[in-house]
Amino acid sequence: MRTAVCSGSFDPITLGHLDVIQRAAACFDRVVVCVSPNAEKRSQMFTPEQKLQLVRSAVAEFSNVEAELWPGLLADFAAAHGANVIVRGVRNVTDFDAEYQMALINRGIHPELETMLLPAGQAYQHFSSSMAREMIRYRQPLEKYLPASIVPMVLEMMESQKG
Repeated sequence: MRTAVCSGSFDPITLGHLDVIQRAAACFDRVVVCVSPNAEKRSQMFTPEQKLQLVRSAVAEFSNVEAELWPGLLADFAAAHGANVIVRGVRNVTDFDAEYQMALINRGIHPELETMLLPAGQAYQHFSSSMAREMIRYRQPLEKYLPASIVPMVLEMMESQKG
């Protein structure tokens, strides 16, 4: 069985993320989505548990995709799940450069680990979780940016944070 890992902080998961996961699911027998807390990122909107809940809801339609939280190194997550491929989406050359460096690091940790970079679909090249958080903060329609299945959950989570 060919297993791949898709990873990110998913704060929140966007249609761009979902596009990469869906494309990976079409290429591999099993895809495990690694939700990383990523303490270095500032202005996080959702807790790790909320992010996992949103990701699981967004990928529920794919029978060969699952999601887990992981606080450690991505290379170790891949090894622990029997994956020899990490699939990452890239929107531009800046993303490519960062992902290329990470691929080298991950391969240094686990030499059998490959990284597959998928170019963002044209409709999603401008998408980012930062942009999605701004749309949420300013109460913009979210269906253009987030998977439809999570929009009610996001709105409910935001309401509960107010109280």
